[in-house]
Amino acid sequence: MKKLDSTLPNMVMSLVGICVVVSAILAYLSNVTAAPIREAQVQAKIAAIKQVTPAFDNNPYEEAYKVAVAEGDSLLVYPAKKGGAIVGYAIETNTKNGFNGLIEVMMGVDAAGKLVDYSVLTMSETPGLGTKIPEWFHAESKTSGNIQNMRGVDLAGEAPLKVTKDGGKVDAITAATISSRAFLESINRGYEAYKVANANKQ
Repeated sequence: MKKLDSTLPNMVMSLVGICVVVSAILAYLSNVTAAPIREAQVQAKIAAIKQVTPAFDNNPYEEAYKVAVAEGDSLLVYPAKKGGAIVGYAIETNTKNGFNGLIEVMMGVDAAGKLVDYSVLTMSETPGLGTKIPEWFHAESKTSGNIQNMRGVDLAGEAPLKVTKDGGKVDAITAATISSRAFLESINRGYEAYKVANANKQ
């Protein structure tokens, strides 16, 4: 096979050929991995729904619908039912006001308006500070009358939740007030979606 001369057109053709081959390989790998990644994301959300809601016997993931809230995008609501009756809702909520941007949370509220639990789905907060959200807001407050553990909080009576620096009752993560405010914003947004869903008993 005759070797191509080292001219500019030949070099350009060679580079174009290499780019086409590499692009084809990357496209193939993307298609191969896309389905397993999507499935893993679905399973993670299903696990989070189970964690944050009262026991149910339906499939909340398949019955999900969107609810508009006052600020930001609509939120996904997953109705949890037992014997056909609503026992609570999982709400996929979020805020873009974290210290490093987006925080996504799956929160669960029972039929009486109490926060059952929450699970952080996505965040990129500062390691050792904002990343303490999953553990910090599951721990009991060391200050009498304040709130830190979100489980069991009566949102009907306490919302909107605010950190103590803003005149509220919630203990912020030490040295991570911005992350704490953002987390509470996501919870408050989720509660707004809950009120709409619960009012319509969807």
